[in-house]
Amino acid sequence: MKLPSGEVFFDLKKRVEELGLHTVCESASCPNIGECWNRQSLTIMILGGICTRSCQFCDVPTGRPLPPDPDEPEHVATMLGELGLRHTVITCVDRDDLRDGGAAHWAATIRAVKARLPEMVLEVLTGDFKGDTGAVDTVLAAGPDVFAHNLETVPRLSRQVRVQASYPRSYAILEHAKKRGAITKTGLMLGLGEELAEVRAVLGELRAIGVDILTLGQYLRPSPAHLPVARFVPPDEFAQLKTDALALGFPHVESGPMVRSSYHADGQRDIVLALRERALT
Repeated sequence: MKLPSGEVFFDLKKRVEELGLHTVCESASCPNIGECWNRQSLTIMILGGICTRSCQFCDVPTGRPLPPDPDEPEHVATMLGELGLRHTVITCVDRDDLRDGGAAHWAATIRAVKARLPEMVLEVLTGDFKGDTGAVDTVLAAGPDVFAHNLETVPRLSRQVRVQASYPRSYAILEHAKKRGAITKTGLMLGLGEELAEVRAVLGELRAIGVDILTLGQYLRPSPAHLPVARFVPPDEFAQLKTDALALGFPHVESGPMVRSSYHADGQRDIVLALRERALT
């Protein structure tokens, strides 16, 4: 990937800083930041820039976060209004220090964005809320268009990769959101030591609960302190997994070495609208 450059990129970076916002693009050291920001596609990260968890793949700082900023929902809405986007993704740090895991703040942010941009397709990428389905319901009640939560890896490696999370809990969160009628999305990183049969088993389990959108990408080590890359998955294997996933019935799949949760999400607007229309009929 090319280093970030250009007037559009630096103007966007300046505005994000002026509003005091965080983006997962920066905090997680995403290699796609130059490409995405130059087409004004960014993923805002709410609830601060410090995570209460210490996932071994993630570059977001771990520590004791500040209380949620009550002005953040409006700042997010202002930023997105300035960009004039038709589809965007909002994500968050995990806030295990909060009783509701940040669900009320999530709801306030969604409502602020929807009030300002009623035609925007809004995707939310949340944590697992420690398995609290009531918190999930609080988020869904605010009306996001897509509810996303990442499994990240196969069950055998989940505890090693996501120290304070679990595969069953994440699976249950997705299943609950789907039962509530949400359009659901999840993602897996490959190259952490998983076997191909394990990946295919997960894909089957996800389709069994009706997950709509799937992303598959290559794990890249952010620093020597993070988990090492076990394998670089060849592009043709990503292509085959996409074929396999589509054959299982996933309506949409993004699969490739540089794919991340929000990669090309702005190009999924029509897919989301079609899924929403199908659900209404």
